[in-house]
Amino acid sequence: MTLYLSMAAFALASSITPGPVNIVALSSGAQFGFNASLRHVTGATLGFTLLLMLVGLGVHEILSLWPGLTIAILWAGVFFLLYMAYQLATDNGQLGQGGQQNEPSYWYGALLQWLNPKAWLASIASMGAFVGDGEILLLWQFAMIYFVICYASVASWAYAGAMLSRLLQSPRNVRRFNRLMALLLVLSAYYLLLEGV
Repeated sequence: MTLYLSMAAFALASSITPGPVNIVALSSGAQFGFNASLRHVTGATLGFTLLLMLVGLGVHEILSLWPGLTIAILWAGVFFLLYMAYQLATDNGQLGQGGQQNEPSYWYGALLQWLNPKAWLASIASMGAFVGDGEILLLWQFAMIYFVICYASVASWAYAGAMLSRLLQSPRNVRRFNRLMALLLVLSAYYLLLEGV
């Protein structure tokens, strides 16, 4: 039981803290509402859980053999964050009326996790800490715990955004909020570059 509680604590600490996925969930909740944002939440959670499982099954060894692949993931993640920041910064501020391409999606959430070096680091660190011996049953148990906690964590950010939408009644306020979220994504990209280089 102590092991499972430790797994849950690690999953909570890495899932609930601010990062690109949670910033996008907050912004999505504010602009499109909680229910629509659950697509992003589900995609991000499934994307991370799949990444966690693959790292547990040995993908991290490929990264250690080919360090250039790690650098490519870092740069792809940085460019993706900057693209999302641009999308937010140039949004028109109409709540719930953004174009179909701007609405939250499963694929967008999953892709964000796969291009997020923080997700890769959390996966590798947690595998080393909890599933170091490669036991498949323990890997599945950890993935299930992580899935539930990650889903609840990202959903709480989307819910907080939905609650904020009550304060963002005018397009001008929404544009200000989106620009703040864009700035946070740019800072996240900068932080990833500092950590990765």
